[in-house]
Amino acid sequence: MCGILGVVATTPVNQLLYDGLMVLQHRGQDAAGIVTADDNTFYLHKGPGLVRDVFRTRNMRTLLGNWGIAHCRYPTAGSAWNFAEAQPFYVNSPFGITLAHNGNLTNAVELKRAMFEQDLRHVNTNSDSEVLLNVLAHELQAAAEGHRLDIDAIFTAVSGVHRRIKGAYAVVAMIAGYGLLAFRDPCGIRPLVVGQHEAPEGTEYLVASESVALDSLGFETLRDIAPGEAVFIDLAHNFHACQCADAPQYAPCIFEYVYLARPDSMLDGVSVYETRLLMGEYLADKVRQFIPPEEIDVVIPIPDSSRPSAMQLAQKLGLPYREGFVKNRYVGRTFIMPGQAMRKKSVRQKLNTIEQEFSGKRVLLVDDSIVRGTTSKEIVEMARAAGALKVYFASASPPVRFPNVYGIDMPTRAELIATGKTGNEIAREIDADALVYQDLDALLASISCLNPKLSRFDTSCFDGHYVTGDITPEYLDHIEAKRKAGGKSASNNEDEERDDPRQMTLGLA
Repeated sequence: MCGILGVVATTPVNQLLYDGLMVLQHRGQDAAGIVTADDNTFYLHKGPGLVRDVFRTRNMRTLLGNWGIAHCRYPTAGSAWNFAEAQPFYVNSPFGITLAHNGNLTNAVELKRAMFEQDLRHVNTNSDSEVLLNVLAHELQAAAEGHRLDIDAIFTAVSGVHRRIKGAYAVVAMIAGYGLLAFRDPCGIRPLVVGQHEAPEGTEYLVASESVALDSLGFETLRDIAPGEAVFIDLAHNFHACQCADAPQYAPCIFEYVYLARPDSMLDGVSVYETRLLMGEYLADKVRQFIPPEEIDVVIPIPDSSRPSAMQLAQKLGLPYREGFVKNRYVGRTFIMPGQAMRKKSVRQKLNTIEQEFSGKRVLLVDDSIVRGTTSKEIVEMARAAGALKVYFASASPPVRFPNVYGIDMPTRAELIATGKTGNEIAREIDADALVYQDLDALLASISCLNPKLSRFDTSCFDGHYVTGDITPEYLDHIEAKRKAGGKSASNNEDEERDDPRQMTLGLA
């Protein structure tokens, strides 16, 4: 999970990209980067940390030009910071390309080998995003046949990327001297939306991971980029679009609606907020089957993304809804934090109870999901310590039993609390008096009823069915072994020893 932005404007875009990253900060707090272009030169600044910490006034002043891309990266569990893997990435051959990517390539190892042996291209990091960039560069070179690019050649190159790459990818890229390219994988697993703004000097375009970035920056949403589709905005601000995949299908990641996206976003024509309200309605029906409403005194959400579901559940069951936890907004998301000890510690730092909402009451806690169970167990303990007589627990999504391989760095199967356990066993493990999970059919219905065109989703973390069709048990075993060995992203940070390595000016003339 990452946040990406791409903009072609009529005035300098450095502040626009910075503001957009701030809006998408929830999609990644590990690193951030911006590239702009002016007079055939790319200007890049990137580094570790939150957006506000990566960019200072002196950095912003160096980001010249009226078009650019930006990226915020979410923490990868169990890995040390490696500057070389921060995005955007850049190659100078054949045309000068810089790229930012949200997702994960499932055949990156094979692609990396083929690039070295056949394409004669070298990849410097372990990042699949750099692999993707080099595949795109090779396909552009082949499509152009050594000459200048045109629109047909660019879209032909994206078609070549689709044929070679497997997995999830939403991409924004700048081609020096030509314009901004954005495209989405043939299943549309990761979101991507495009908008426009009529400025006095002409039409401006913005591509982003979520529509909330467009809203906040004053852009009108045009539409979601379709699965397999590419859009290209040239430097004369002409908008081009083409379907570049052979058999595209809508199969977006369902976890975007459950947890990842902001509630004020629209994803593929569906309001995330409305979806979460409906999740609460369906969950209320399920709760009623297992816990009599008269046995519940109050419904309390675990902030923040479960609030709409909890409110709607309480309303449908005729129960009081109360805020029982106060959240420290300066602690990151716990299920993607490296290290079990850090996750356990951060739960207490992130949440504090309002004791009077628990004391002497039978409480139903509502969360969006249960992944490792670390947070859930700690929260149940906090509720009991605050005086709750009974603590029931409800999850707005089904049990998470399988890893996500499409860009959400979830744990291995052995680390997932639901692996090999019944609901009662999980309830005992988190010390809840009862536990209710949402049914998968109900979760799907809460989204598809708002947009009937969405009839298929990537639900792999719940049912183990991977929509790209290339994930085998051997593949899962391989990535889990890699995690256990600590080899996911580990490398020496030699770049950090140089003078201000994050600041780069990339001359392309």
